[in-house]
Amino acid sequence: MAFAYDMVTVLGPTASGKTTLAVALADAMDGEIISADSRQVYRRMDLGTGKDLNDYIINGKCIPYHLIDIVEPGTKYNVFEYQRDFLDAYHLVCSKGRFPILCGGTGLYLESVLRGYRLMPVPENPELRSRLEQKSLEELTAILSTYKKLHNTTDVDTVKRAVRAIEIEEYYREHACEGRDFPEIKALVIGTEIDRDLRRQKISARLKQRLDEGMLDEIRSLLSEGIPPENLIYYGLEYKYLTQHILGELTYEEMFRQLEIAIHQFAKRQMTWFRGMEKRGVKIHWQQVSVPVETRVAEILDMLHS
Repeated sequence: MAFAYDMVTVLGPTASGKTTLAVALADAMDGEIISADSRQVYRRMDLGTGKDLNDYIINGKCIPYHLIDIVEPGTKYNVFEYQRDFLDAYHLVCSKGRFPILCGGTGLYLESVLRGYRLMPVPENPELRSRLEQKSLEELTAILSTYKKLHNTTDVDTVKRAVRAIEIEEYYREHACEGRDFPEIKALVIGTEIDRDLRRQKISARLKQRLDEGMLDEIRSLLSEGIPPENLIYYGLEYKYLTQHILGELTYEEMFRQLEIAIHQFAKRQMTWFRGMEKRGVKIHWQQVSVPVETRVAEILDMLHS
């Protein structure tokens, strides 16, 4: 059946039910899901990244998904690699006659696809890194804000990530970047909107659940593999604060309280990014999560046929 769009994108802040909606939609239209999550690409980083792979099972079948568990922990995956891997997954899904559904909350990954960023790989700049190494996260964030907005600032919550973001911006400033071609993909973009208080409740409940399910053991296991603590801290949020607790830098109570606040702030920054995407020309059709999933799926199918 022909649709008016090449792809559906389901985006929203953390704990807003994106995956549930995307899976129900994929089930209704014989689709497959392409993840847009900057941390779910890592193998064995499951609880901390909120993969919830059981969510991909619906009506007794597992909806195929892509770009989850594709690289080893400790590596620095980036948006250039994401664009490459997205296109491979997108063409694979289309070649099977299935409908692609992009789903996630990493603003830069989503926007790089929806707006067709023309990117090129950025090498390390030792001289720049040396100049920045003694600066605080607040100072680095201020420096980053002086560049043209391109790199993702929604989850730059460690010094190393901020330095890398500045490194990328400085490279693009100094080099005429033709980049690589990226095809225009006509996407229907759906946003999952959730009441702020409900979102906060869900974030806190989910954090407690994942800790009960063994999130600390997951991180201890990664450390026992020989992954340096600073590499896990680089990934931010759960991996930052739980690693600091394991190292004895934070008590359990300090870890929980600081992480809970950080996740709430992260969700707020995600929404700020999505609102910015709208200002930059991406039309997002927002749906309230309080509306039954079946009703929202029917609404999306109607839009696809428009």
